[in-house]
Amino acid sequence: MTMAAARASLGRIFPESSILFLCDMQEKLRDRVLYFPQIVSMAARMLKVARILDVPVLLTEHYPQGLGPTVPELGAQGVRTMSKTSFSMVPPLQQELDKLPQLKSVLLCGIETQVCILNTALDLLDRGLQVHVAVDACSSQSEMNRLVALARMQHSGVFLSTSEALTLQLIKDAAHPQFKEIQKILKEPVPEIGLLGFFQGMNNPLLPNSRP
Repeated sequence: MTMAAARASLGRIFPESSILFLCDMQEKLRDRVLYFPQIVSMAARMLKVARILDVPVLLTEHYPQGLGPTVPELGAQGVRTMSKTSFSMVPPLQQELDKLPQLKSVLLCGIETQVCILNTALDLLDRGLQVHVAVDACSSQSEMNRLVALARMQHSGVFLSTSEALTLQLIKDAAHPQFKEIQKILKEPVPEIGLLGFFQGMNNPLLPNSRP
């Protein structure tokens, strides 16, 4: 393995070479998706951090005629929004991605995990990009679909992380000029999103290191 490949495999992220994707957090899914208010609140934190650090943000809405607009509590007013019917964010955002030759990492939040998050992640990996899924900002209508999709992405090379971990990776140092502003966001209570069991590998048959 070359030194460059070894560095890439670490999954380090930098504001200047990252982008935040916000996927399909829409009104008609509010009462269908598990932990919807919680994952939207965590995605909203990621959006606040991206704005502070000047990380580009792209947002999609899946068939908004049927599923409605993005929920207002995400705080995404003014964010470039693309409607889609594909089960991936990449086709409608292709031209935007082509405008970012420095792009190396995509931070991914939204719904549903087993559909548009999974397919978006695979499409981005096909483009040679690193994908970091904020697991506390993703969900599905079915817990089984959610957990299997997370395991599937991890096996495919996606980095599973949390919004706080990604945020601290981006700023890297308490001496960062925006640290105090971001610290206020991180101090907000973290909601329960039902994933503790997923990361207890001995009890999770979907993880590669789990034991019977």
